[in-house]
Amino acid sequence: MIAMSGTFPAFAADSPAPPVAAKAAWQETRHGDVVTDDYRWLQKKEDPKVIAHLNAENAYTEAMTADIAPLSDKLFAEIKGRMQEVDLSVPARTGKYYYYTRFEAGKQYPINCRRLAGANLAYDEKAPEEILLNQNEMAEGQKFFAVAGTFVSPDDSLLVYTTDTTGYRQFELHIKDLKTGKLLADSVPRVTSVAWALDNKTIFFTQEDATTKRSDRLFRMTLGSKPVEVYHEPVEQFSVQVEASRDRKFIVVDILATDTTEVRMLRADQPKGEFRSVLGREKGHRYGVEHRNGELFITTNKDAKNFRLVRAPLATPGPKFWKELVKHDKAVMVREVDAFRDFLVVMEKSNALNRARIYNFKTKSWKTVQFDDPVYMATRTRTPAYDATSYRMAYQSPVTPSTVLDVDMASGARTVLKRVEVVGGYDPTRYESRRLWVTARDGVKVPLSAVYKKGVKFDGSAPLLLASYGSYGIPTEANFSINRLSLLERGVIYVQAHIRGGTDMGQAWHDDGMLMKKKNTFYDFIDAADYLVKEKWTSPNRLIIQGGSAGGLLMGAVVNMRPELFHGVHAAVPFVDVMNTMMDATLPLTTGEYLEWGNPTEKAAYDYMRSYSPYDNIERKAYPAMLVTTGLNDSQVMYWEPAKYVAKLRAHKTDTNPLLLKTNMGAGHGGASGRYNAVKEGAFIMAWMLSQWGIKE
Repeated sequence: MIAMSGTFPAFAADSPAPPVAAKAAWQETRHGDVVTDDYRWLQKKEDPKVIAHLNAENAYTEAMTADIAPLSDKLFAEIKGRMQEVDLSVPARTGKYYYYTRFEAGKQYPINCRRLAGANLAYDEKAPEEILLNQNEMAEGQKFFAVAGTFVSPDDSLLVYTTDTTGYRQFELHIKDLKTGKLLADSVPRVTSVAWALDNKTIFFTQEDATTKRSDRLFRMTLGSKPVEVYHEPVEQFSVQVEASRDRKFIVVDILATDTTEVRMLRADQPKGEFRSVLGREKGHRYGVEHRNGELFITTNKDAKNFRLVRAPLATPGPKFWKELVKHDKAVMVREVDAFRDFLVVMEKSNALNRARIYNFKTKSWKTVQFDDPVYMATRTRTPAYDATSYRMAYQSPVTPSTVLDVDMASGARTVLKRVEVVGGYDPTRYESRRLWVTARDGVKVPLSAVYKKGVKFDGSAPLLLASYGSYGIPTEANFSINRLSLLERGVIYVQAHIRGGTDMGQAWHDDGMLMKKKNTFYDFIDAADYLVKEKWTSPNRLIIQGGSAGGLLMGAVVNMRPELFHGVHAAVPFVDVMNTMMDATLPLTTGEYLEWGNPTEKAAYDYMRSYSPYDNIERKAYPAMLVTTGLNDSQVMYWEPAKYVAKLRAHKTDTNPLLLKTNMGAGHGGASGRYNAVKEGAFIMAWMLSQWGIKE
C-alpha cells in the first residue's frame, strides 16, 4: 500500500510516546470462525485500568495538540463572536399561551418561558413572562445536563419535562405545578415519550429497558398514584412511543420496527379505556396516522415503496375503505403529514430536496412550497395549534442562515419570522453552493452538496472536507453552519455526500444501503471522493473526511478499503466494532437494529457484516491521520468501540501519521452539553483539521 503523503506536522524528537494498550487475548468461536479480541478488557467500564487508559489517551492527545491550542482558541473566539448570545426562539402557541426559549449572554443553557396570548390569540410581547424552567440553574453542579422534552397539560397548569444528567440518554420525568412553581412528588426514570390525557391529571409515558435501552413499555399514571403498565412489547425488534394527536382527542401509540409499524389509539377523554389497533401489524407494512374530524389520514407503504397518503373513516380504517389523496410516486417520497382543522400539510422529498404541499379542505386544492437554491434544507417546525392557519417551517442552505417562516396555508404567502443573525456581518454573495452528481460504480447517480468561498481554485490544491452519514434511512441535509464559516474563510471546500443508506433519493436509497447491500454506502462515498479528485476539486493529500456514529462506521470502512485516498479522518462516536456489538443482544439497541445491519447469528449475515466491520478488518498498512472522539457515557455507541479501535490500529499501522483518541469523560453520544462547551469541542476539531492541511492561522 502506498505510504501517506502530505503536510502532516512533523513529530518533534521529544514527542510523547502514544499509549500502548495491554493485550489480553479473548477468544470465541462464531460459525466455526475462531475470533480473537486482544482488547476486550477495555469493555469493562468499572475497571480502574480502563479509566486509566482513557485518561492516558486524553493526556497524549492534549500533548500532541498543544501546538494547535492557540488556533483552537482563535476559532472559538471567532465562532462565539458570530453567535447571537442574547437570543429568543420564535414563540409558538399551544392553548392560551405562547411558549419559547431564550438565551442570556454568557449562559450555557436556554430558559423555557411562556406568555399569555393577547386579543384574537395573537402574540403579546407586553404580556408578563413566566419562566417555566431555568436550565442554567438546573444544570449547576452537573457535568452534563439536557432537557429532552416539555409537555404542558391541556389546561396549561402542569408541566411534564424530562432531564438527563449523564449524557447516557436516560431521561427522568418530572412534573411541575406552574401555579405554585413546585415539583410534584411524581418522578419516573428512563422515560422516552409522554402524552397528556384530557382530564389534566393522567399522563401516558413510555419507558426503556435499563440494560438494552429498548423503549418497550407503556404506562398510565394518575397524579399522586403509582404508574400502571398498559402495554409491553415483547418482540425485541420493536420499540414503543406515545403522543397526543394535534387536536388532543386521541392518545396515539406507535409500535415501530425498521420495516413494520403498528398504531394504536385511545380517546384522550377516556384514559382508562382500551387502545384500539388501527390497521394491525403486518410484516413489511409501515404506516402512520393523523386524525381530523372523525377521519384518519394514513401514510402507508402498502403498494407504495415511497409511501402514499389515503383517508379513511375513523370507525372503519381498513384498506377497503381507503380513498387516495396522494398517489405513489417513485421519484417523490412522502415523509410526514400534519393534519389541522382546515388544512393538511404533506412534507415530501425528491432529488435530496424537501418541499411542502398544503391541501385546503374547503377548496379541495393543493399549494406547493419549494425553494430556489440549488441545495437547501427545509423542514417542518413547531405548529402545535390545531386551529392554526399558517404552517411553520425552517429553511436554510449552505449559504443561507437558518430562517423560520410562516406559510399561510390558504394563500401560500410566506412571512419570515426570524433569520439567525451572524453577528459581525455575513455576506452570502461571497460564497457559492452547488449540486453535483457522481456516477457510482454500479451506474447509480449519487448527489453531492458543495459550498465554498468564491475564488477557490479547482486545480487540485484546495483543502476539502467530505462528510456523510448514510444509515437508518436518515437523509443528509444541506444545512448552514456558523462554525463552518471559519473553514470556508480559510479556503476549505465543504462537501456532503448523499450516499445510499439514507432516504435522500427515496426509500429504495435506504434499501440499497442496508443489510446485505450495506457496502453500497461505502462504495458511494469512495466513488464521490474519487470524483472530487478526478475533477480537481481536491487531491488525496488535501482531502479530509468526517462522519459520526453510523457515519463513523463509514469512516472506518472506507479507510480500510482505500487509506491512500484520504489525508485525514475525523471519526466521531464511531460504530466501528460492528461484530462484537451486534453479537451481544444485551447491549443497548442491538436487537432493534438487526433489520438495519443484519442478525449475525445467521451465517450469511455474519460473513457479510464481518467483511466490512472496521475493527475486524484493520491490517498492517499505512493509514491517514486520524482523530477519534467519543464520550464515556455514550449509550448509542459504547466508548469502548472507538477505544478498542484506536488500540488495535496503533498496533497495526505502519505509518507515523497522528492517531488520537479524545474521550469526553462527562458526556455521551451528543458530545458536551451547553452551547459554549459544544463550540469549544467543535473549535478543537476544526483546529486539528486545519493543522493537517498546514493552515496555521
